[in-house]
Amino acid sequence: MSQEIERKFLVKGEYKSLAYAHSRIIQGYICSARGRTVRVRIRDGKGYLTIKGPSNESGTSRYEWEKELPLDEAEELLNLCELGVIDKIRYLVRAGKHVFEVDEFYRENEGLTVAEVELATENEAFEKPDFIGDEVTGDVRYYNSHLMKEPFTRWNSSE
Repeated sequence: MSQEIERKFLVKGEYKSLAYAHSRIIQGYICSARGRTVRVRIRDGKGYLTIKGPSNESGTSRYEWEKELPLDEAEELLNLCELGVIDKIRYLVRAGKHVFEVDEFYRENEGLTVAEVELATENEAFEKPDFIGDEVTGDVRYYNSHLMKEPFTRWNSSE
């Protein structure tokens, strides 16, 4: 079983000049039920189908399975997805021995930028770059599957 372990943070500062790569990502959800999502993603001219299981109590770890698909198949599967699309640019930024994936969202999630770092264990230490803000690991509002249904631009200012 493939386990994804990651921590998620809001971004508070400049990161683009630190990025060594970036790419546009468009994704939709065939199933966005809490605890079992099926995602279709197009990135860098390739398609991906991803299945994720429920998160553990802290929100740092969950089952993840992913397969690459031909672009035309991924485009067809996007037509089967629930309403709502995630549109973002992902920037890759090295910090120590880790890479932070910084997602800058567009469309209905415009104005939201989050960073994730994948870890080998839940307690693994990592270097936090200066642009890292408050931790939102385990906060379901920041899951892409939730942002598809409840976009950032619709949140009230107290959230």
